[in-house]
Amino acid sequence: MNIEQFTKSLQEKGIALTSTQLDQYEKYYETLVEWNEKINLTAITEKSDVYLKHFYDSIAAAFYYDFTKPFHLCDVGAGAGFPSIPLKIAFPHIQLTIVDSLNKRISFLTHLANTLNLENVQFVHDRAETFGVNPNYREQFDVVTARAVARMSVLSELCLPLVKVGGHFIALKAIHAEEELKAGQKAITTLGGKLENQFTFTLPIEEFERTIIVIKKEKQTPKKYPRKPGTPGKAPIE
Repeated sequence: MNIEQFTKSLQEKGIALTSTQLDQYEKYYETLVEWNEKINLTAITEKSDVYLKHFYDSIAAAFYYDFTKPFHLCDVGAGAGFPSIPLKIAFPHIQLTIVDSLNKRISFLTHLANTLNLENVQFVHDRAETFGVNPNYREQFDVVTARAVARMSVLSELCLPLVKVGGHFIALKAIHAEEELKAGQKAITTLGGKLENQFTFTLPIEEFERTIIVIKKEKQTPKKYPRKPGTPGKAPIE
């Protein structure tokens, strides 16, 4: 996907980018490739692939959820900043917090935010399990996102404790989303969530299947969740 295709595809979805925003995506790509030589951030480094499989794929969450209103977004395990940084560039009014367990990635994100002149961003070096019991963050976010971090049963335990009652958890998934959702149903309900919407689409050009799962937080998460670091992955609520 070249920059013209990227711009046109987003325009067709009602997202018009300014020259400043396009410049930010370009700088993002350059910074990502430069830092990727020092620390492992992504296996995808070809420019057209980064624009399609990272930038466009991340922004696709906004095709199915209203990102035009101001809200506080938390991205769990964002790695090199996906999906939240591409979304933040497209919708600069979003207040953003990213939590990631690897300090090297936090260093990259801090440098990236300075390079792109991003405002209202915060990067926290922590495990999602301990972040989720911290009263400063627990049930403080309007929207929580995660992209390909873990399967739904595990992801729900890492993300739903952070969502305000009435807010949403948005999971960006590739293949096996349907099976994951079935297996994760118990976890979603236990943690106070309910499936609100599920959208499946294909990425343009390469036709890869993607699924966006939107979970509404209906009631508070029981205090015992999330459990200790590592436990959600070893003994998921299924």
